[in-house]
Parts: sequence; C-alpha cells; structure tokens
Amino acid sequence: MNACSRAVFLCFAVWLGAGASAAAQAAAPRPLRPVHTFSIVARDPQTGEIGVAVQSHWFAVGANVIWAEAGVGAVATQSFIDPSYGKLGLDLMRAGRSAPEALHGLLQADPGRDVRQVAMIDGQGRVDAWTGARDIPSAGHIVGNQFSVEANLMSNDQIWPAMAKAFQSASGDLAERLLAALDAAQAAGGDIRGRQSAAILVVGARNTGRPWRDRIFDLRVDDSPEPLKELRRLVTLERAYNHMNAGDAAVENKDNVGALREYSAAEKLTENATGIDPSRLAEMRYWHAVALVNMGRVQEALPLFRQAFAAHREWVTLTPRLPHSGLLPDDPALIQQIVGQAK
Repeated sequence: MNACSRAVFLCFAVWLGAGASAAAQAAAPRPLRPVHTFSIVARDPQTGEIGVAVQSHWFAVGANVIWAEAGVGAVATQSFIDPSYGKLGLDLMRAGRSAPEALHGLLQADPGRDVRQVAMIDGQGRVDAWTGARDIPSAGHIVGNQFSVEANLMSNDQIWPAMAKAFQSASGDLAERLLAALDAAQAAGGDIRGRQSAAILVVGARNTGRPWRDRIFDLRVDDSPEPLKELRRLVTLERAYNHMNAGDAAVENKDNVGALREYSAAEKLTENATGIDPSRLAEMRYWHAVALVNMGRVQEALPLFRQAFAAHREWVTLTPRLPHSGLLPDDPALIQQIVGQAK
C-alpha cells in the first residue's frame, strides 16, 4: 500500500471508527471494571482455519471478547473492553484491509486506546496486537508467525510468553493448539483474581455465506470453577458431533463407508472421554443403528440398538414413531425386531 492510499484508508478508518464505534458502544454496555483476560488469535497455515480463544475471571467472557468470521479474520478485544473492535475489525478486514491496518485505524479513532488490549488476525495470517499503556499490570502481548497472545491483569509477566511457547510447540488441529495456549497461561499463574469463564471460536478458511457451517467450534463456558476443563470437555463433544454431522452428510451422498467411519469416530471419541454423560453415547449409537438399517444392514444395527435401549429406555418408545417421518422403513415386523432388543 503506497503512502497516499494508506493515508486515505486511515482517514476512512478514523471516520468509520469514530462514527460506528460510538453507535456500537451506545448499543452494547461497557463494563465499569476491566475484563482481565488472557487470549490468543491464530491461523492454521495448513488448513487456513482461523481461531480465537480466551479465559477470564469475568462472567460470560466469550460474549464480547472473541470474534471471528470464516475467510476474514479473528479479533480478541479485552482489558477495558470495547466490543465494537470486534465488529468493526471484521468489517474492515472483510473490506480488504489487513489486520494491522484495521487495528491501527480503530486505535487512532479511540480516545480510550490506552486502556484497551486488542489483537487481530486476518485470513492471510497477517496479525497485530495492542496493549495500552494504562492496562493493569501484568499486561503484555507477543506477536508471532500467524498468531498473537495477549494478557492483562495477570499474576506475573510470564503468562503470555508461556502461551506463545505452548502454542508453537503443541500438536493437533488449531482448536487443540489454542487450548494448549490457554492451559499454559493458567499453569503459569493465570488471572490475578482467579478464573470464571472461557470460550473458543474456530472458523473455516473460506466464507461459504452459511455461517452455521463455517463455525467449526463455537463454545462458551460462562461460569465455572474450572472453565478450561469444562471447555475441553465441550470441545471433545463438539468434535464427536462434528463427526456425526459428517456421517449424516455422507449418508445423503450415498457414501455408506464414509458415513460408518464418521459415526464410529464420534462414538470412539465420546466413549473414551471423561466427564461426558453416557446418554450422549447412547444417542450416537442409536442414530448409527438407524443409518445401518437404512443401508440394509439390520444385523449390524441390532447390537447398537440394544446398547442404546439399555442406556435410555425411551429410545424404545421413540422407535415406532420414526417410520412416520421416513427415518425407518414402514415395516412393522422390522420395527418389532428392533424394539425386541430391549431387555
């Protein structure tokens, strides 16, 4: 970007930030106290997925701090939080501005920037962060290769370095690496007043125009004595249900092998996880069995029905209702064979 076009952009960003930020602030109440927080924004260079994750000693931190849009970018806005950084940051990146440009323009328009802490990353992995001079210590950030970690009102100044190290050394997908960074922050001392809520948002590399499909993980723990532990439990469950959804899609595409592979992966994740209600696994087995019946593989389905019925008797009651919606064949003898698996 040349000097002239950059100057034009900054004028536009200042105007947009001043006008739209005022409207957004009027619509969304701002806390009187800082949302002391540690967070991470990142992009996976292999998949193009973009994500943001956070923990704080503040109720429902995910509602205002984390923002992301597939193919566009992610924002974490914290300290004396101004939620409009999230919306306006995504608007500017969607319009073609880089994350550093968007952040700089919005900061220029914000008279309260000295008490803000904000990080932004765009769909190409360009990233920048800001820690205001008046953020409550310990506060700071590290900008790395396609990620940024940031924290304020921490127990010590080793929190964000620990996050950066953990993220860079962790294996697994983007969600797993984001969680590793949060765990490292807590292990290094975390928020000076403790912990209360956490959230994670991971979106795809491309914007399909269907945000419900673009969100890979969208989870919040609004109030918990162990928010990161609970967030990990929910991430495991969402992984499992993502497999279930993929299995359903494979059935629609007549890919029986792919469907059964996805259903089995969902059940394995749930079966091996700790702290997950057994009824979740029972439902997964039940719909897996229904899919097998519709593939003509009734004998393989019966043991799964038996396990589901043993876990929750009401699946027996539900089964005869499914032919009405076309989810099982309208075959009374077959339905009787299925419900006969109940002990």
